[in-house]
Amino acid sequence: MCGIAGIHGLEYVADPEALVRRMTDAIAHRGPDATGVSRAGNCVLGHRRLSIIDLSSDSNQPFTSIDGRFTVAYNGEIYNYRELKAELTDWTWRTGSDTEVLLAAFSKWGAACLDRLHGMFAFAIHDASTDELFIARDRMGIKPLYWYRKNGVLMFASEIRALLATGLVPRKLDRDSVVDHVRYQTVHAPATIVQDVYMLKAGHCIRISGDEVKVQRWYSLVDHVDASAGELPLNDVHRTIKELLSRAVEKRLVSDVPFGAFLSGGIDSTAVVGLMAQASTKPVHTFSVVFDEAEFSEERYARIVADKFGTKHTTIRLVPEDMLRMLPDALAAMDHPSADGPNTFVVSKVTKAAGITMALSGLGGDEVFAGYPVFTRTLGLQRKRWLSRIPSGVRQLVADAIVRLRPSIRSNKLGELLRLPDLGVEHTYPVSRLGSTAPELQRLFGNAELPFNRVAAGLHSLLHHHHGNSLPILSQVSIGELDSYLQDVLLRDTDQMSMAHALEVRVPFLDHELVEFVLGVPDHQKYPHTPKKLLVDSLGDLLPKEIVDRPKMGFTLPWELWMRKELKSFCEDRVRKLDARGIFVNGAIGEMWQAFVQRDPQVNWARLWSLVVLEDWLERNAID
Repeated sequence: MCGIAGIHGLEYVADPEALVRRMTDAIAHRGPDATGVSRAGNCVLGHRRLSIIDLSSDSNQPFTSIDGRFTVAYNGEIYNYRELKAELTDWTWRTGSDTEVLLAAFSKWGAACLDRLHGMFAFAIHDASTDELFIARDRMGIKPLYWYRKNGVLMFASEIRALLATGLVPRKLDRDSVVDHVRYQTVHAPATIVQDVYMLKAGHCIRISGDEVKVQRWYSLVDHVDASAGELPLNDVHRTIKELLSRAVEKRLVSDVPFGAFLSGGIDSTAVVGLMAQASTKPVHTFSVVFDEAEFSEERYARIVADKFGTKHTTIRLVPEDMLRMLPDALAAMDHPSADGPNTFVVSKVTKAAGITMALSGLGGDEVFAGYPVFTRTLGLQRKRWLSRIPSGVRQLVADAIVRLRPSIRSNKLGELLRLPDLGVEHTYPVSRLGSTAPELQRLFGNAELPFNRVAAGLHSLLHHHHGNSLPILSQVSIGELDSYLQDVLLRDTDQMSMAHALEVRVPFLDHELVEFVLGVPDHQKYPHTPKKLLVDSLGDLLPKEIVDRPKMGFTLPWELWMRKELKSFCEDRVRKLDARGIFVNGAIGEMWQAFVQRDPQVNWARLWSLVVLEDWLERNAID
């Protein structure tokens, strides 16, 4: 796990090596163990190393093949590197690293090697024989890659801050992305909050040859769903899922450094810890964040799991003063504005302080196994598709009346649903994740035409152009979750906040073979009556009954309480500055803040906190 950076088009820049060093210095936190910069043809590659596999200096990067043809800068882990190494018999090995295996695989199979890689990665490989640069990102979008191109120069890096550090990227705000941020409390790839800076989407690659730059999709989850899963008896489905998840966990235990796991006491983290305990010969080191406020704390459940599997358990007890003291560092660590980022910052900080360099997480379980309320709501809406036969004018009148007579966030979303042309997943899913509805956006941004909805456009492409509409309904929702909320919120937060402490996080629930199989399972097997029933039944007695039957709690911090007390002046200051930027209708954000303070049911804390974090990030990074 590391950080990478590079520049292509050296004839247009002065002292490119110094620029790349400036980029790698900006992401030094990602790789404290070694740093390197190497010129290769018309590009310079840079690397910051966090040593996980083969800790020797021989594996430092950029790494060049013996014949000098290929040079790689790579961030991530290839979990099946040993199997691939056994196939690459004509290569003279110098290290025991997965980095060299990646380079050898590319030298033999070219871009086709991507289909053979099992893991999380973002890498750049230069071919000296053709002076071409190839950049790729993993199937699920676990590891990030940002890029910028102007006047013949293409720059890329693991973090936006590295691009900004060159001084060549204008620090300009992307106004359409602000609308996206308010609409969904995040910005969706390929766009970012910075104008002309892009995130390479999951399963995509970039080919650079001379002045030609091609961005292509090399993997589509929809196209790889295992249709045979729908033809299997339920017992076989359970057995296959347990085998795939067990294998996914076991593969992610390959490490030459101490490792552990995040443990919330929920089903997903319990499953990961339980399978780790079965596969490991040593006690698993687990970490939990707990609170004195009972409504936020999962301490009792985490302890049940730790006791069952005999883990070496560390409890991180947070009181408001601790979090508030760490908040400036958490906000400074953000590479892209995120309302949820500080949560991961806290647990990562303590995990790393305990001497752990790699940790497994239960992230992805809800998206793959239908654990969120959006899955239940979608099934319910499918049973109400008859509403679409009511004339649109009548539905519009009913929607307006509901919003007017019972003003609330729930009513606003219900109004959006009633205005839809159809209640299929393509239309309802984008509404399910809304932070602000269209009428609310119009009030904030004025009557100008709003930019297109990026979540809706992305899901439409996946369900129609890639024929995802033939999948089970719950799998269609999973596609929406995996393509938007997971990639553009959860995975981005996990990467930037864990790597702020040089901590690698691995996510076995996003093993592509597991995901491809589960998305082929029919709805009646996946969700007969309770969330994640398919996962629970597949794991049998591995999960304690207390964990299976407990109420679901998301890992969150008591922000709403803090925003009205300890963080009130902090929030008010940033609300005032955001209002003054001229992005929104004059005074609109200040009015929203006052409505929140007065407990208006149409304004929730999350929407405002995301705006506070946005302004803080823009100010810290001098974005105009």
